[in-house]
Amino acid sequence: MSTYDPTSLEGVPEAGRNRLEQNKRGLFTSDLSVSEFLLIKEAGFEPVGLVVGSSIFHIGFQQSNWSKSQEMTVLSEAMYSARELAMTRMEEEADQLGADGVVGVRLDVGRYEWGENMAEFIAIGTAIRHREGELHRAPNGRPFTSDLSGQDFWTLLQSGHRPVGMVLGSCVYHVAHRGMFKALRQAGQNVELPNFTQALYDARELAMERMQAEAQELQAEGIVGVQLREHSHGWGSHVIEFFAVGTAIVPHGDGRISPPTPVLDLS
Repeated sequence: MSTYDPTSLEGVPEAGRNRLEQNKRGLFTSDLSVSEFLLIKEAGFEPVGLVVGSSIFHIGFQQSNWSKSQEMTVLSEAMYSARELAMTRMEEEADQLGADGVVGVRLDVGRYEWGENMAEFIAIGTAIRHREGELHRAPNGRPFTSDLSGQDFWTLLQSGHRPVGMVLGSCVYHVAHRGMFKALRQAGQNVELPNFTQALYDARELAMERMQAEAQELQAEGIVGVQLREHSHGWGSHVIEFFAVGTAIVPHGDGRISPPTPVLDLS
């Protein structure tokens, strides 16, 4: 029995394949603002199409210890794997269009009433290609991904750097409950809650560490535009996900900054 290849277009519906064919014939689509569109062209690139990746994932169950702070590894792995599937499918659409990369990537999570333990993970961005054919792909040969806006992408290139990939880190963590007697003793006091402080500190650091590990695998010089987000995703007040995301970059060109070209902000 054949296995599903997540880097193929096997799961793309017919309408999606028709959309990509239209893009290949020269009709581009994008979610870029007018200002972003102008700056992408100023940087020497052309938008070739809006690219999308989706994965509906069943989030497994993991029992937590009421009085213990700990990572929920089953949930951490599920949230990471689902996002990676969505990203991979978006990259494949970009690859089909012959793009160098994808800018303005958004990663969203949607929940539906018909699936209490299910979530849809969506990756969407604008695929771009260098006008002169200069290669800007990631080290693995696939289109780079970046959550940078068109303005930030242009500025990054002027600084002598380029993006090589979006890097992610996820950690779902259970924060231990306070005992009833301790909570009563501390009622009305201004006092740090060290167990809560340490638990949230640990969870954030795990997410950040995993994001940096991805950047090291890409041999990046650094990460720009880092965001550290917190979500509960309906797990309850004591289970929270810390999600770290940013764009890994490497030096490119001669590193000289060109004077900016005035662009009218039409957004």
